[in-house]
Amino acid sequence: MGRFAAARPVIYFEEAVAIGLDETPRLALREEPTGVTVATPLIPGRLGAEERDHTVKTLLDALVRDRDILRPILWYYTPMMLPISRHIEPSAVVYDCMDELANFRFAPPALRPLEQELIATADVIFTGGYSLYEAKQHLHANIHPFPSSVDRAHFAQTRRMPARASTGPVLGFYGVLDERMDLELIAAVADARPDWTIVMVGPVVKISPDELPRRSNIHYPGSADYADLPARLAEWDVALMPFAINESTRFISPTKTPEYLSAGKPVVSTPIRDVVRHYGDLAAVGIADTAEAFVAACETALAQAADCNGAWLAESDAALADLSWDQTYIRMNALIERAAVARTKAVSTPDRRPKAPLAHYDVLIVGAGFAGSVLAERLASESGQRVLIVDRRPHVGGNAFDRLDHTGVMIHQYGPHIFHTNSAEVFAYLSRFTRWRPYEHRVLAQVGETLVPMPINRTTLNILFGLDLQNDEQAAGFLASRAEPVSVVRTSEDVVVSAIGRELYETFFRGYTRKQWGLDPSQLDKSVTSRVPTRTNTDDRYFTDTFQAMPLDGYTAMFERMLDHENIEVRTGVEYRDVARMVAHDRLVFTGPIDEFFDYRYGRLPYRSLKFRHETHPQETFQPVANVNFPDEATPFTRITEYKHLTGQMHPSTSITYEYPTAEGDPYYPIPRPENHALFKRYEALAAERPEVSFVGRLATYRYYNMDQVVGQALATYRKLAPSLKVSVSDAAAVGLG
Repeated sequence: MGRFAAARPVIYFEEAVAIGLDETPRLALREEPTGVTVATPLIPGRLGAEERDHTVKTLLDALVRDRDILRPILWYYTPMMLPISRHIEPSAVVYDCMDELANFRFAPPALRPLEQELIATADVIFTGGYSLYEAKQHLHANIHPFPSSVDRAHFAQTRRMPARASTGPVLGFYGVLDERMDLELIAAVADARPDWTIVMVGPVVKISPDELPRRSNIHYPGSADYADLPARLAEWDVALMPFAINESTRFISPTKTPEYLSAGKPVVSTPIRDVVRHYGDLAAVGIADTAEAFVAACETALAQAADCNGAWLAESDAALADLSWDQTYIRMNALIERAAVARTKAVSTPDRRPKAPLAHYDVLIVGAGFAGSVLAERLASESGQRVLIVDRRPHVGGNAFDRLDHTGVMIHQYGPHIFHTNSAEVFAYLSRFTRWRPYEHRVLAQVGETLVPMPINRTTLNILFGLDLQNDEQAAGFLASRAEPVSVVRTSEDVVVSAIGRELYETFFRGYTRKQWGLDPSQLDKSVTSRVPTRTNTDDRYFTDTFQAMPLDGYTAMFERMLDHENIEVRTGVEYRDVARMVAHDRLVFTGPIDEFFDYRYGRLPYRSLKFRHETHPQETFQPVANVNFPDEATPFTRITEYKHLTGQMHPSTSITYEYPTAEGDPYYPIPRPENHALFKRYEALAAERPEVSFVGRLATYRYYNMDQVVGQALATYRKLAPSLKVSVSDAAAVGLG
């Protein structure tokens, strides 16, 4: 059992062992000194999965009946035991998740959907370390990390054993020899130091013995009993943990780290995250990520081992002082007791109807804006994936959502969205779901009592300064005469001042930027104002892209058509974490804020938000163009939008929106500053460790993308995913319950 010993009777029901085809299925029972009964099902080999499960379930039912077991605590180490036991009425269900088993070589296809079901069923979940906890914490409300503990007294026996006669340095490892081992590293160390002896104790599992590196100084003595491990450790100078850095080791928290240290052995490990996290600061633990560094760390450890009373040993003993399996059990047992009480209350009037298996989807998509909806459509229509797309808002379309207001005028709920792109691919793709209304966006800026074109062009300069500039050369010369050279352009202020001078910067950019971002342009990355060009011609279009148009029936209609597919289910007004507990899914696409996904582990990424004041006026038009900007900092709003210019709608009334930037509210704009980018890179590193999750869109990648850029990113993400996808043929095949 390892992690669990208790005063109550405990039966550890092992995975089945194959016996001869003609033998009768039976249970082998073994009573351990700890009071644990180990029950091993012995069943004929070569049974099909369904017959195998039925046979093991029959043996389990007989054991429960013979021992008169009522409402036991069901403690799962693997979801694969769920099919044989889900029918038993428990007092509590515990999922002791020791590793991300689905990442292991030859993991059965049914493992992941069964784990989804187990997580939904469990009353409490334990994880074998903090990395695994961080990966799964969003899946359950009652989940707790329990990194590996140690029986210190057992392994401390090593220190009292006679010293080995010196025959040269001996470095050792014990544990399962499988795909988690870095076999090339072991060979490289052996080759680099032929005078060292390397001992690898343990069974070879899921890899062929032929894959093991063979050298005269590498020895494979086979398995060892737990009771014999202190004696094995006494033969070594340094303990090794040569784990490969791959999917199967991403979440491990090796028990052997504290065991080695309790035995008084210095340790050399590859950079396993939980080893680095908990022990990386100890002098007794060397961390190395290359063969050369590993050899050097071993040399340092051998020098430490020669100093058996050194400070390194006292430091490691202090670090282990409060670590024991007894303490782990006390904490676990308290959590289980609380979970059992809560379950008892919840089932005081039990529903005896059989529970249906969890609904299974190939992909769960979080966010029904452009990124999520495009991926949902592609995955469903092109790859035959069953997709569930969810959004916490009560509608699809994300920030591009539009609707009819109380007078029947179409408005954009979250501010104006003007579509433009140079990508023929993006425009052609969206054209499958909408007809277009040609529209070229024009913006005016209110400067005093005057409206002038924005971006700044030759007309703007002539109006403001009472000039008569006739051509591009004259306008360029005028701007050059006002420009103030900046040696290194770093900030948004530098961009504008160096190009057009301080007066125009103060007139159009400084106040507007301070309102929009809550920061002075001198505090913002140069990318902010670089988005707004300055022209020397009279082109008054805000955008110059090849394709400029608005969805003829509105954005919401376009999204509804995009998501109208038999393989797509849409749920709005829900939190994805609530949904994730109730459905099984193989892949997650996340388009929300990346810091929220990781529970703000490193702190919140800064965003600017917006508040809107929608008004309807009993007149056909309110202003000459769709957007009028107000760059004066004394005006609290940044712009007024009149939507009929965008939509072309004919109506006796008109609707407008005042836009107020704010620090609070839904995240709209990532704030482009170096320190924010550095914080995002930390979250991006976490995302890189989650290959089963695709992070797509403005909030998930902390980028200030236009709509067409998000569509392009989503299409590119689909192309990357498509080769690995299999068509879902039915619920039963996907869930894999037999």
